[in-house]
Amino acid sequence: MSGETSQNGDLSSVENRLLELAKSQPEGISNADIKEHISDVPLPEITAVINKCLKNGTFDLFKTKDNLFYKYKDPSKKAAIKGADSEEKVVYKIIEEAGNKGIWIRDIRFKSNLNMTQLNKVLKSLETKKIIKAVKSVSASKKKVYMLFDLEPDNSVTGGAWYQDQDFESEFVDVLSQQCHRFLVQKWEEANKLSGGPLAARNRSYATANDVHKFISELGISKVSLSIDDIESILYTVVLDNNAERIVATNGSYLYRAVNRFLPSPGLVKTTCGVCPVAHRCADTGLINPK
Repeated sequence: MSGETSQNGDLSSVENRLLELAKSQPEGISNADIKEHISDVPLPEITAVINKCLKNGTFDLFKTKDNLFYKYKDPSKKAAIKGADSEEKVVYKIIEEAGNKGIWIRDIRFKSNLNMTQLNKVLKSLETKKIIKAVKSVSASKKKVYMLFDLEPDNSVTGGAWYQDQDFESEFVDVLSQQCHRFLVQKWEEANKLSGGPLAARNRSYATANDVHKFISELGISKVSLSIDDIESILYTVVLDNNAERIVATNGSYLYRAVNRFLPSPGLVKTTCGVCPVAHRCADTGLINPK
């Protein structure tokens, strides 16, 4: 009996430590975070506590492309839902299932079978309690999507770092593109100054997205936090502008290198016949002809 009490006490201690860790990182904690901060606890005990937290609703489980994250769920919001009427519970469940991409009011109405008057009343009640929130979507400026209050909207909703109040920040993107290209050019120039021949210089002139991300971060030109994926998308525009090339490294990641721009196309090539993919089959008669 005393052994069971001791074990329960140990689990409670681990649970408290796990909850404190999750509260300190609102975006969620990964297994690597848990291993780093609670390394003195055996894995089976941690697994048991995580399963308990998932079961009682203290944790939400989120899956990204590379990892699993456990996010702390505020018990006050669970209590608010427990005390809510059946209509609020139905609407809350629909919005919760939509995750951080949100759901339009039309879809909520379709799934809940509530009329607009009832639905608007429920949505307003949940918003007042700060259980849900309405977010404007860049894909449809006149439409709002609803999601849980503590969720960070997906980039497909907000547009990510390239949008501000639903407006595309073209000047910001241009500046980032110029600075990314500038970094690649500097690396190319430095590589050519070193000895070892053209092949060695070429290999040294390649940069990773992490290298460029560090450079952009140190410049401090962005008011928002940019991820590696954001920098990758900017670097790809540099490639499309013929200012850089991209190759795949042995580990599957991309490497970027500044290149000289292609020569401008002669005017004749830009004519209709110059860009026609079936010009070699063109004739006075037949299906493909000058007309």
